[in-house]
Amino acid sequence: MAGPGQRAAGKPLLLKIVMAGESCVGKTSVVRRYTEPGPPARRGAYIATVGIDFKVKTITCNDTTVKLQIWDTAGQEQFHTLCTSYFRGAHGFVLVYDITNLDSFQGITNWIKDIHEKANDEVDIVLLGNKCDKDMERVISKRSGEKLAWEYGVPFFETSATDNINIDDAFSVLTKQILNKNSSVLNDLDVVDLNESKTKKTCCRL
Repeated sequence: MAGPGQRAAGKPLLLKIVMAGESCVGKTSVVRRYTEPGPPARRGAYIATVGIDFKVKTITCNDTTVKLQIWDTAGQEQFHTLCTSYFRGAHGFVLVYDITNLDSFQGITNWIKDIHEKANDEVDIVLLGNKCDKDMERVISKRSGEKLAWEYGVPFFETSATDNINIDDAFSVLTKQILNKNSSVLNDLDVVDLNESKTKKTCCRL
């Protein structure tokens, strides 16, 4: 039996990743492009997430088998309290805005504040400027996204779920950042075990 802070032999490291951002910025499309094989659904085929949804993807990163538990949260104001309650125990966040929507970009500051309040100041975040395939409708320049990411000290990618631009890279960079953290960051965090349909405490040491 694995001791405190250790994983049982052969079991993947379980990391909780939370998607955050305003409604209709493409969070669900990003998650599905990353976790589901095959071509993406046509634009507009996904309805806005109601409450919480999740996907799982197992990858190998830094010679470590990692199971990413990716929580897709609703961006609508009426679900805000519910969704931010899932921030607790997250190892990392994918924070998304839409390059064609100024309000979604301006809302990033409030989302980062929520993350720091509900998770902690040291949690890893990657910032995505999504829908970069719609460049003719762009209202947020790439430079503005890079500047905002620099101000918060987080990696930045412009992405497109439609054209599969930088999706894998964004999740890869976030996962590597989490794995490179001191092992104590990964201890004593509550993560839902989807195989057992209950919440348990997962302790890991790299």
